[in-house]
Amino acid sequence: MEEDSFLDEIMVGNEVLLEFSGGTIAVLTGFIAISVIGGIISRRFLFPKILDLISKSERIDGRTLLAPKSLGWMMGFLIFSELMSWLDDNFSPVWNENIANLMIDWSFTFFLLGMLLAAYRLVDYLDAFIVVEGEENTASRRSLASVAESVGHLVVALLAAFVVAGLFGLNLNGLIAGLGITGLALALAARDSVANIFGAISIIIDQPFNVGDWILVDGIEGEVMEIGLRTTLIRSSADTIITIPNSNLVNSPVENFSQRRFRRIQPIFEFEVNSDIDSLKLFCEKLLAKVKDDPRAVKEEDSWVKVNSFGPSKVTISCNFYSVQSSASQREMNEDIILSSQTIASECKLKFHEPRLRWQ
Repeated sequence: MEEDSFLDEIMVGNEVLLEFSGGTIAVLTGFIAISVIGGIISRRFLFPKILDLISKSERIDGRTLLAPKSLGWMMGFLIFSELMSWLDDNFSPVWNENIANLMIDWSFTFFLLGMLLAAYRLVDYLDAFIVVEGEENTASRRSLASVAESVGHLVVALLAAFVVAGLFGLNLNGLIAGLGITGLALALAARDSVANIFGAISIIIDQPFNVGDWILVDGIEGEVMEIGLRTTLIRSSADTIITIPNSNLVNSPVENFSQRRFRRIQPIFEFEVNSDIDSLKLFCEKLLAKVKDDPRAVKEEDSWVKVNSFGPSKVTISCNFYSVQSSASQREMNEDIILSSQTIASECKLKFHEPRLRWQ
């Protein structure tokens, strides 16, 4: 073939370095350049485009996304290994056979290591295939993605351990056999870890909370940031990160504030004890009507404003209202109720209670 004779003609010549001819070194230099370009294209264009096409998340943008660097190295070593094997099988390069075989073997070895490292990094993109923005079950999918990433990292790490051991010629058969002998001791030592793993599975199946929910458990309150294979991370209101073992979560009552259908508002108003009874009743009726007309109010049948108690110097009026499930709406509605009460009290000629020393 003309191609065969062309490359053979280039590589023919005197040995100039480590039994490699100048032409062979030139060809290998070209292979390195092709490998580097292939790795860059894979990282910057090929992988982002593929991920952009098959991902379900709008946050993945193939025009700006960069794959992990390990993916570029992986593709580069694979291309170089394949080119070297192709050259060895089809041509007659002038080189040191042992060095050439070492280059092929080590380039493929680095490809495997790069593949494992890239797989570990690519696990972080699992949510792009699990989470669908805008769907009703987005929160549960985020929780599933969080656990899936933890499981993926563990699986890749275990595979990497076996692959690396095989690359360096370590025999794991004895270790595996030893695990059978010491299995009971390992099981006892790892019972907490196993309990946490099953806890993560229970959280995903039962879904007492999801990533992004605001929860209270064992006196710890905050937003769920990540559900891992062993622990769950919660960001408190003080912006600190709290780590809780999953087994503790499944064995403790969890109060999920994000699952509320509405929010309760219970303001209390105190008036002077000598206030007119009819005026008090009128205040209750007007305030109740005012709140019921508010578009943020819900559960009108359970809303009320009533005189709650009389004391030596004051009469207490209690209220019970519900707003839509929004902390901002709750705060705004509570403020509006308090401000409206002042206006309504003035209209009803009522005076708010003033705590002071009263002489007989």
